[in-house]
Amino acid sequence: MPWNRPNRLALTVVGCALLAGAVVTGYTLVNADADAAAGIRPAASANAPHCHRIATSAPASLGGLARRDSSLPGIAVWGDRAIVLRCGVTPPGPTSDPCFAVDGVDWVIDTAQSTRGRRVIVTYGRVPATQVVFEGGGQTDAALVDLSRIVAPIRQTSNCVETG
Repeated sequence: MPWNRPNRLALTVVGCALLAGAVVTGYTLVNADADAAAGIRPAASANAPHCHRIATSAPASLGGLARRDSSLPGIAVWGDRAIVLRCGVTPPGPTSDPCFAVDGVDWVIDTAQSTRGRRVIVTYGRVPATQVVFEGGGQTDAALVDLSRIVAPIRQTSNCVETG
């Protein structure tokens, strides 16, 4: 039967496409599972449009570390979770924690969550807020310059650094 050959070819192509899709889905689920197992959780407002934009436009490398894919909403990860960005966290209110500005974006060091080897920094005065966790001796200054660029389009409603 002459029609068997095209059908086999079509079935082979469809089978390969399904297999490729399963591999990509499996890889994404493994990364999401690995991130979740490592304690990374999407923030409450991670599905906000700004968070989608921030997570998808985050730089390919940050602080000398390559970005890797995470299927968790509002999340960007560099290295082996050495730097983790979570968009959609609850914005900090007035605080006595150290605050500083990088390229027009106010950031607060969350002293309650930071330790000697871990620095947790959150945007101030922007909704949704963005949290960045630096594990180890990451290059926070250069990284915050890059991250401030993608956070800056969120309208700032209050400042923790006096503008003058």
